[in-house]
Amino acid sequence: MKVAVIPARGGSKRIPRKNIKPFCGKPMIAWSIEAALQSDCFDRVIVSTDDPEIAEVALRYKASIPFMRPDTLADDYIGTIPVISHAIDWLSANGDPPEQVCCIYATAPFVTGKDICNGLNTLLKHGCDYAFSVTSYAFPIQRAIRVNKEGRMEMFAPEYFETRSQDLEEAYHDAGQFYWGRAEAWREGRSIFGLNSSAVFLPRHRVQDIDTLEDWVRAEWLFKTMQMERSKS
Repeated sequence: MKVAVIPARGGSKRIPRKNIKPFCGKPMIAWSIEAALQSDCFDRVIVSTDDPEIAEVALRYKASIPFMRPDTLADDYIGTIPVISHAIDWLSANGDPPEQVCCIYATAPFVTGKDICNGLNTLLKHGCDYAFSVTSYAFPIQRAIRVNKEGRMEMFAPEYFETRSQDLEEAYHDAGQFYWGRAEAWREGRSIFGLNSSAVFLPRHRVQDIDTLEDWVRAEWLFKTMQMERSKS
């Protein structure tokens, strides 16, 4: 069985009620639910939440709420892996043990069903523990600089000062959209960012962290622009 699990706790601090705050005409979480359903990859699309209002919104957009997440898995310090592992354990205990599980973040409005399918194909093709979305850094990380304790500038890696940008190895970062994994990898708490993971590459213009109100405004501008471009084609 293939399952999507969308973690969505109620206690977001920097953007209150972020998971159900209206984003371009819909509650934020609705975009992730719809992408999961449109992918046609899953036997079940589940939202893991501790919040009754989030649960109500998720049900309205055709996700399943088979359980309410316990408070011990809903504070500011709980990572993704224990939440997904809890969902797998619950499903297994109730007669529906999954084989492949995809964590889709509730605040990923740029995620598409096609990308999710690409993730599943990557996971199965490479036989890895995880396959997750990544994108490239816009600037070479080897040329990064910092402000030291004296308020002066210094390079993280000064040995690359004379190296041309085009000669530096390209670097990638987590796109924060989805993470396919084998059930046993989730349950055993294996690292997602490890040698037994594969990448699903996304273009930078479809990747936006939404952690602050400034991020939110930028994401809406970008999303609306993309919708306008699609309507022209």
